[in-house]
Amino acid sequence: MSEHRHASARPTATGPWVIDTRDLGRRAGSSRGVRRTVPAEGVGLLGVIAVPAGGNVELDLLLESVVEGVLVTGTAATVVEGECSRCLEPLSAEVEVELTELYAYPDSTTDETTEEDEISRLHDDLIDLEPVVRDAIVLALPQVPLCSPDCLGLCVDCGGKLADLGPDHGHETIDPRWAALQERFDGNRDNPEEN
Repeated sequence: MSEHRHASARPTATGPWVIDTRDLGRRAGSSRGVRRTVPAEGVGLLGVIAVPAGGNVELDLLLESVVEGVLVTGTAATVVEGECSRCLEPLSAEVEVELTELYAYPDSTTDETTEEDEISRLHDDLIDLEPVVRDAIVLALPQVPLCSPDCLGLCVDCGGKLADLGPDHGHETIDPRWAALQERFDGNRDNPEEN
């Protein structure tokens, strides 16, 4: 496998999402836990629901050395904010996702037999968790977030929140073809002498 194939996905050892796995070695069965808080501002569906400015993701992971690479399992938890798609009220939700990802060793059978975008890979014994965690969180988020499943939304005429306006709320609508006649009758009621 050429080094050029994986050059674009190479993590740096200093990023908060990057974990050095050298202490695991390549002995199948060795493992260690990792707990880490990483900055995650903007993770989610931007403009809909996402991790707010200054937000973090809490990682609670187990790294296990296996024959083909390092298996990462565990959870990622965060708080996301957005607005209800029906009534536009702000909302906040806790999200926790389960993670299971194999990071293949260079030149392993898995590395040799899969396309670059089919599996994650180790580069210089480093794994970059960010793409996997971001994808898992995005897939866990609702594409149409609601403040409650039975949210009524907004009145299409006045823009008021239907839950606050009550069941008797309504607007009188006049067929536009009769609007001029209605205005004439309303005008005659105001000035009865003109009749």
